[in-house]
Amino acid sequence: MTQNLTSDRVALSGPALDRAYAACCAIAKREAKNFYYAFVALPTPRRNAICAIYAFMRQADDLADDESLSPEERRRRLNAWLADWRGVCHGGGSSDPVFLAVRDATERFGIPLSLLDELVDGVTMDLDRAATDAPDTYATFADLYRYCYLVASVVGLVCIRIFGYTDPRAEKLAEETGIAFQLTNILRDVAEDAERNRVYLPLEDLAAHNVALDSLLHRAPSAPPTASERALLAAIAQRAENFYQSAQELLPLIDPESRPALWVLVSIYHGLLKRIEHVDCDVFSSRASVPRTQKLGILAVGMARMGLARIFA
Repeated sequence: MTQNLTSDRVALSGPALDRAYAACCAIAKREAKNFYYAFVALPTPRRNAICAIYAFMRQADDLADDESLSPEERRRRLNAWLADWRGVCHGGGSSDPVFLAVRDATERFGIPLSLLDELVDGVTMDLDRAATDAPDTYATFADLYRYCYLVASVVGLVCIRIFGYTDPRAEKLAEETGIAFQLTNILRDVAEDAERNRVYLPLEDLAAHNVALDSLLHRAPSAPPTASERALLAAIAQRAENFYQSAQELLPLIDPESRPALWVLVSIYHGLLKRIEHVDCDVFSSRASVPRTQKLGILAVGMARMGLARIFA
């Protein structure tokens, strides 16, 4: 899934492009707590491209989530950032190394610019809601699915173009893998999101488990979940488990040299969900995480798989 390089690509080659990718890799290494372990298991050109996309996402998220600024100012800065990016897409120059690297990555791996537009659409959903005092909620799972698609599934659709695939079934499976990852994030961050007036658990699910919205928004800090809250969170966890089946089906459809990286990423995220389930969905007493030693163990296996993939390529 690649496209021919254009003449514009030539202008981006050489030391300047190397520095741009190095800057993106530094951002990913510093900020991508789970993703970076998977990035390491990729061959260098693919790793550089993934890091560039991550850095692009990080910039958009940081602009939208800077709570030291008003929603109006955040919107103004995001619009200016978007205007700069679109100028680069149309052949303009930029001093931003992230834009230079992402432009190269989209050309090198045939990533539609429309997918990057959808990534930014996901960011602006939170920003639009931040402009009101009402809690940030989603009425149904279908509503939440759309949000998860924009902030996570689209990432998956970008990543598989970098990973490489030929079977079109990979696209739906990548979409659903993104849903699994984002539901895991939502479960982990329930307490933190509530402090920011956000509840991403669908209101229809709250009602089905007799959990009041206010009880999540105004609960005592670190108080363990009630029986009803545990049942609610367990139902969301099971939904995520179902979507992780798509991740297993996706793995064999990805280019062999990229499969170890995807395996590392799925293993870490699924491991995070398992840790949440292991504590009976108590995401309030402490924030769930996969220990660094466990991540390194997963990465070691992934690197070994990468070496075997290269030997038998």
